[in-house]
Amino acid sequence: MQRPTESVWDYPRPPRAEPTDRHITASHRGEVVFDSRGAVRVLETSHPPVYYIPRADVRAVLTATRRRTFCEFKGYASYWNLVVGGVVVPDAAWSYEDPAPGYEILRSRLAFYPGLLDECAVDGERVVPQPGDFYGGWLTADITGPFKGGPGTQGW
Repeated sequence: MQRPTESVWDYPRPPRAEPTDRHITASHRGEVVFDSRGAVRVLETSHPPVYYIPRADVRAVLTATRRRTFCEFKGYASYWNLVVGGVVVPDAAWSYEDPAPGYEILRSRLAFYPGLLDECAVDGERVVPQPGDFYGGWLTADITGPFKGGPGTQGW
């Protein structure tokens, strides 16, 4: 079944967090990082969706880092190193351990930067990482832009 096209310019601000029935997977160095049918996606104007995976669906080792950032909507984010085959991928994932009101659905979930993993997929379609290294959106054929994140888009 082909999904309808979504424009990131139709997504809301502040962002909306919603459960999705899509099959979200990732692998790195030949190992499954996660395989989930229980993800939540966050939709925000000008950004491709970001998928938050239940911790129970993550099969890889994660170690906490000292990095923290603040989102005016979701609250403080904590970052996680991914460890696969003895190799560390720094700050590969983030979470909201104590999300702001309205985003409680993100508690106990992790988002991953698709550009730091070998392969990420949505319903079997390989994902293209959102341009830039800040937002971590997942681009699939049903998502249209233009997208914030690449060179020259920070002032949008």
